[in-house]
Amino acid sequence: MQLTPTYLNKLADSFPDIKLQAASNFKWSPDEQTVYYDQTDPDAAQYLLHEISHALLSHTNFSRDIELLKLERDAWDYASSQLADRFETTIDDDLVQDSLDTYRDWLHSRSSCPKCASTGIQNAANSYQCPACQQKWRVNDGRGCQLRRYKIK
Repeated sequence: MQLTPTYLNKLADSFPDIKLQAASNFKWSPDEQTVYYDQTDPDAAQYLLHEISHALLSHTNFSRDIELLKLERDAWDYASSQLADRFETTIDDDLVQDSLDTYRDWLHSRSSCPKCASTGIQNAANSYQCPACQQKWRVNDGRGCQLRRYKIK
């Protein structure tokens, strides 16, 4: 569903504390209390309801990578169960799973040991340790750029 001015106005009127801002991607910014959206995306209404759900659920930060996946799942669940009917939008489960897959892939890449490829355990915000070979590594954010893993001696 394409975003029409009527649809956007209905959302803005329904959630006056959340600013809606056209952009080149979808994102909830808790610091700015703004949902950014790409109005050219053919699935824009679904993604927009998802980002609004982050706002309504007061999602701000996460300390462990696995928590991000939970926040994403919770936002999709809320969009599907609480917002979709109200805003006459169908949330496609395949789209949800594809979106969640990007986070699952991100999590798997971050947690893969750069020495032996086993799955590591996160021990701090951007650091992991491998239970198989004891290698430690740190990672960059990697959500908006290429993921990098740096071995720690």
